[in-house]
Amino acid sequence: MPLIPEEPQIHESAQGPRATPASSRTAPTPRPVPGPRPAAPPRPGRPGPARPAPPAQRASGGAPKPGPAKPAPKPPAAPPPAAADAQLQVIPASTDGALDAAEEAVDLLLDSGRAPGDVLVVTTGELHPWAAHEKSFGESAYWAQHDAGDDVFYADASALSRAASRPVVVVAVNGGADQVTAAALPLAHARAGSLLIVCGEPERVNGLLAARA
Repeated sequence: MPLIPEEPQIHESAQGPRATPASSRTAPTPRPVPGPRPAAPPRPGRPGPARPAPPAQRASGGAPKPGPAKPAPKPPAAPPPAAADAQLQVIPASTDGALDAAEEAVDLLLDSGRAPGDVLVVTTGELHPWAAHEKSFGESAYWAQHDAGDDVFYADASALSRAASRPVVVVAVNGGADQVTAAALPLAHARAGSLLIVCGEPERVNGLLAARA
């Protein structure tokens, strides 16, 4: 009988490497936990220390919001221009004829186109007959016509401060003390918007005007 070759014996060493027991495995090295990043180094070309990190936001409400801007103060308004002085015209007349000269001046003003309400006539002596007549009905009725301003108004020098301004004022120096006339002339000048006419003796009128200047 032929010989049957013997089967090769398989030794344990030929079975390959044995598995390493779990207890003998080497543990993996743990990764480091990332911490805060260092400040970035300065950029080249810009000397100086590194730019610091921005500060942390405050827990409070933060900086107060700016309020509405206040408007700039307005510049003071410019004062109104002073009114030009009224033109002065002296009509020579005696004390007795001053009232008649004033009446003629009023007629010329009305004929030239002046409205009756533009004219105020002032007497330094006796009242004008129209004023004396109207005052007989009472002061209220008399001054009501002044306030209406639709006709020539005649007033005494003592009441001139109550009269309103009118474009033309005519003063009849028909008597009265120098003190009364001297006080009435500058006041009449102030009441005249454009023209002041004084009917009287030129030397007296000019002297009183110069004394009050």
